[in-house]
Amino acid sequence: MTVATDHLDPTRTPQERARLLLARMTVAEKSRQLTCLMPMLLLREGHLIEDAATTMLTPGIGAVVSLHTEDPSRVVTGVNEIQRFLVERTRLGIPTLFQVEALNGVVTPRHPVFPTPIGLAATWSPELVRQMTDILRKQMIRLGLRHALSPVLDIAFDPRWGRVHETYGEDPLLAATFGVAFVRGIQSDDLSQGVVATAKHFLGFGLGQGGLNASSYEAGSRFTRDVVAFPIEAAINSAGLRSVMTSYGDVDGVPAGVSRELLHDLLREQMGFDGFVVADYMALQHALDRQRVATDKAEIARYALHAGLDLEAPFVFAYGETLAEEVEAGRVPMAELDAAVLRLLTVKFELGLFEQPYAPEGPVEITPTTAEGVDLALELAERSVILLENNGILPLRPGLKVAVVGPLGHEARQQFATYTYPVGRDMYRFMEAGGLGNLAGMDFFRADPEGEQTRDLDSEAYIRFRYGTRSLAEEIADLATEVVVEPGCGLTEHLDGEALARAVDAARNADVVVLALGGHSAAIGGGTEGEGTDTADIELPAVQRELAAAVAAAGTPHVTVLIQGRPYPLPAAVLESAALMVATFAGQTGPRALARVLFGEVNPGGKLPYTVPRHGGQFPIYHYQRADSGYRRPAVIRGLHYRDLSATPQYPFGFGRSYTSFDLSDLETTSEIGTDGTATVTLTVTNVGERTGAEVVQLYARVNAAVVTRPAQQLAGFARVELDPGEAARVTFQLSADQFAFSGLDHRIAVEAARVDLFVGASSDDRRHEASLRIVGDRRVLTPEKRTFLPTVDVTRLGTSQGS
Repeated sequence: MTVATDHLDPTRTPQERARLLLARMTVAEKSRQLTCLMPMLLLREGHLIEDAATTMLTPGIGAVVSLHTEDPSRVVTGVNEIQRFLVERTRLGIPTLFQVEALNGVVTPRHPVFPTPIGLAATWSPELVRQMTDILRKQMIRLGLRHALSPVLDIAFDPRWGRVHETYGEDPLLAATFGVAFVRGIQSDDLSQGVVATAKHFLGFGLGQGGLNASSYEAGSRFTRDVVAFPIEAAINSAGLRSVMTSYGDVDGVPAGVSRELLHDLLREQMGFDGFVVADYMALQHALDRQRVATDKAEIARYALHAGLDLEAPFVFAYGETLAEEVEAGRVPMAELDAAVLRLLTVKFELGLFEQPYAPEGPVEITPTTAEGVDLALELAERSVILLENNGILPLRPGLKVAVVGPLGHEARQQFATYTYPVGRDMYRFMEAGGLGNLAGMDFFRADPEGEQTRDLDSEAYIRFRYGTRSLAEEIADLATEVVVEPGCGLTEHLDGEALARAVDAARNADVVVLALGGHSAAIGGGTEGEGTDTADIELPAVQRELAAAVAAAGTPHVTVLIQGRPYPLPAAVLESAALMVATFAGQTGPRALARVLFGEVNPGGKLPYTVPRHGGQFPIYHYQRADSGYRRPAVIRGLHYRDLSATPQYPFGFGRSYTSFDLSDLETTSEIGTDGTATVTLTVTNVGERTGAEVVQLYARVNAAVVTRPAQQLAGFARVELDPGEAARVTFQLSADQFAFSGLDHRIAVEAARVDLFVGASSDDRRHEASLRIVGDRRVLTPEKRTFLPTVDVTRLGTSQGS
């Protein structure tokens, strides 16, 4: 039977083409478009397994997970052979959507690894993340991968959660700004030249009960909409986000993947989303087997489709044949199936997959693939370093004898976090050996074989071979006269009985100690952070605290470097360091960036994207706690908030020092705007020190509203400004009244008449300059598609005080 092909007419809109194609599909073909497959089921050594393809692909398939293989050319071959089967040998010729993680680099071999997102947030440089995703987009298209399972737009409230480092931190505006930059860069202005971005995890993954991954999210509707959902809503309406991934947890008692209240009412109706929703991997199995909200997978299929879940992943489970049977039996309305398929097909047409389903043929240029983006990765890593304390010891001068002590100073692998290829490689190897679900003997599910160059390399050797990454100690050795390396302890365990003594002896005999402490992200439980590595005690591990105390007692000036993806309460030995720095899992250039900052080749300009507590009992602690809540309320008993401790942070959100100094002056602001108006806030920032450096000017606002209690402050805008000594710049923020909107008594997002207090400084607790403005006029209810989510920021350089 000949199938009409008017859906292939590129002059029609993607929506029209999707409807024409949908009208020709059988129930079986429709239901298979809502499913996904792992590539190991279809490919062997990069080539299609004919019997498997005939069995699994003939009805079509909605998505396929990217193959992980040492040779990127083999990824291209696998993509094209699967696409060719679907386009040329199935009835309708519908191409599939290949998906891959791209959180801070395309998670495939020989591609650059940028800093993990919490490090990107510490740069306060969203324009560089836009540049990063421009690179990722081109790399993904070159490999035929058109669906990025990124970015993570969860808000990081609880550092017990191991995935804090995957987020952009605690603040909704900061996360939204980076999320919009990511989505715009990777999708591009024309999706046919771009890659679909996927915001995750919807909803509330960063505030699971007990800080546990995939646990329940419980919060009020105003907090949910105004704070937790804000970054995703901004990405939808300011950047055209086309895909959203559900979380594993339940939201107000209902698993996210089967909650119509969440996926239809909130996401689509209230937030304006019209793309497709994908389940987090095996989320429907979780709903059945772990959360136990249904009796069988057919029931789960009915719940999920009615809720608005469009694509299950990474296997065919509740959708596919099971869903088709439910539709044929009349237990699922055809209209619900059609709506989900239409959303997915529309995006495929928007991508231009029907015109160009294939990756460019031929070998992938390996060396350029590895090198492309490395300079940007180094700049991001350098900008992500945060200086918290410095008694003048930094920058270190050449000619010193340096003792590098601590468990994070002598290895390269600890700079690579979960959702980078090397960590994924470790996970697959662990699984193939019988761990984490035990894939031992399941040859069909093995990762694609590696080449002779890397087959026998462990994680550390692989990273050094493929990425050229060296340890912090090795990078310091290029800048110091002599370097002695003594770990002193492992990440969480003691080493041999003399390790601590050797470390103390090295410290005593050095001019300065670089004490490298912190965490490590690993996907298989081998670290202290990462997916599935949640922690009840968020202090530095006991062995590291013991080491820090011993090094401090040695008497040699010590610089503590904390390599971490989440905040830790800090012991006295760390707080009393001559200097204190925070770095992150910065990928292949992390150690080099850190060494360059330590020796002054780079002036630190990073700022904290989270609040550092005094004690783990303060969580959750974040700068925009509501007025008269948390540390924003006055201390009323004996000058303390708690009986035994102040509730104030050790270091506030947005804090970070420099090797130079800055002055903020000449604040001017609009005094009054209407509920549909725009306020202008302008000030001057001047480098009054002796070194070139960057300051992050931060603007905070407090909306004094009627009836509804608002945050004591909210981040309203920021600008990272780099200035030479004596140079000044004028920073101008244009703030739409929309930025002061909130969920009112009727739960609708609206701008109301109010007094707005403004604070300007270099951290969330720096109220160096204050002003206020009034919003006047009638209450204005906002619609998402017309709402302004982010401020406009302009920086005008004024020259130097010497007139240069």
